Formats: sequence, C-alpha cells, structure tokens
Amino acid sequence: MVGALRALLRIKSPSRGEGEAILIAPLSLDAAGGSLSMPRTVPFLKGKCASLVRRFARRLIRLDRETIAALYVRGDGIEIGALHAPLRVPSAARVRYVDKRTVEELRAHYPELHDREFSRVDSIDDGELLATIPEGSQDFVIANHFLEHCQDPLRALGNMVRVLKGGGVLFLGLPDKRYGIDAARPVTPLTHLQRDYREGPAWSRRQHVEEWVRLVERVGDESEVARTVSRRIAEEYSIHYHVWTQREILELLAAAKGMLDIEFVLIARHEREVIAVAEKGRGAR
Repeated sequence: MVGALRALLRIKSPSRGEGEAILIAPLSLDAAGGSLSMPRTVPFLKGKCASLVRRFARRLIRLDRETIAALYVRGDGIEIGALHAPLRVPSAARVRYVDKRTVEELRAHYPELHDREFSRVDSIDDGELLATIPEGSQDFVIANHFLEHCQDPLRALGNMVRVLKGGGVLFLGLPDKRYGIDAARPVTPLTHLQRDYREGPAWSRRQHVEEWVRLVERVGDESEVARTVSRRIAEEYSIHYHVWTQREILELLAAAKGMLDIEFVLIARHEREVIAVAEKGRGAR
C-alpha cells in the first residue's frame, strides 16, 4: 500500500524532475522563491485529467500524520516532545524520544494528562537547542505540536535541520490556533519571530505568558494575573508562546526555507493542523 501511495505522490515529469513530491493538498510553497500558493490542480496536469487525479487521490489517501510518516520517515531519528502522542512510524524507522524533562517530571508538569500514557524519554535535552545531538547524525527529526512551545521557533528549526543528515527529513505538525485553546489569542506575526531570532526571545517572554494567563487560563483579577504570570515564569511552564492560523504557518515555513538548506516536499492540512515535511539538501552535512 505504501508503495502505491508513494508512486501516486511521486510522478515523473520532465520539467520537475523524477522523484519530486507532487502536493495533492490545498497548500504549497513555491520551490524557487518561497512564495505562498494554494493550487487547485496537480501542477503539471491540466483540465479533466487533473481534476480526476485530485479527486481520486483525496479519496484514496487520508493525509494524516501516520500516512505521511509512512511515505517519508525511515532510518534512525528523534522525536521532540512526544509526551502522550508519539507519531506512529513505519517499521523501517527507529525513534529516540527527546524531552527536557523525565517522564516523572512531565507528569508533574502536566497534571491534566494524569490519565494518559507518556512516551519514554531516551534523551534529556532542550528541544529548541538539541545540544546533545551531533550535527548531521539523524535520518529524521519529528516535532509535532512543539514549535508553538518554542520561544525562538526559527532558531529551533535551524537546530533541527543542523542535526539532520543530508537528505534527512524534518516532519512538523503545527496547530491552527482557530481550532484550539488559543482561539482568542492574536496571531504571532513573522516580524515578531524574526526579532526573536535576531535579539533573543527574552524581550517578549512576559508578554506571551501574560497573554496565555488572560486568554487561555482566563484569569480576570489583575492582582491574580500578576501572581500567576510570575509563577508560570518561575516554574518554566510550557505555554504556547506563539500561535498561528494557516496563513502565518505558511509564512513561517517560507521564511525557514529562505534561511535553511531545505526543500518542502509536502504540506497538507489535516483537521486542525498543518503537516509539513522538508528534506535537507543532500550535499549538506
């Protein structure tokens, strides 16, 4: 089945090159300039043929995390911040789980998840830095619903790409804030992320935590807001520092493509999230 799906998604085209992914999905990035587009047809098919292929593909393929992982994830790699929802990967993949806390510490940090089974933690490390992971050592890096927890997402993406081998795969799942606990929060613009990258995230940390306390925890009393913000900062509580809709997610991915030696091979919307898969340049370490 996976072979059939791969054959359907990877179509030979003289103008595009054999083996390049064709996005049968509503979202894509322009391969040359990183501009945003929302194609309605498979790129090099026209008219009724394109329409038939698109309808057939969408019925045949459920573009969820597991299906996409079966197409792209293999070899030895890491998943960052899996918690209670590790990605189901194909048998050809061997995963080590990275988190900044032990399982016991994670249970204490997330008491609301007391009834969930947590993934094991194989490596204690800050997922934004990956300081213990050697450069160019991983066949894949998985980070689902992790980037919004990062104080400096562009730098975090750079470190994920740094530890990939040439040709290695970056697998991302990013939530659309409109469909979850962050619905009331304003989106984080790309200019904010770029400032975090240039100056470090300390300048906006308290602002993000206060926004979380007011709009997610819904603390109304001003004195209690101040106390809660200080407590959350002191305990390094893992909030969603940044939030995006589909548009801002695409802008973030386009910016990452412009900064890093990666090519996005698939971007798809699935339910409340955007799933993106990128490959590191094969000439890179």
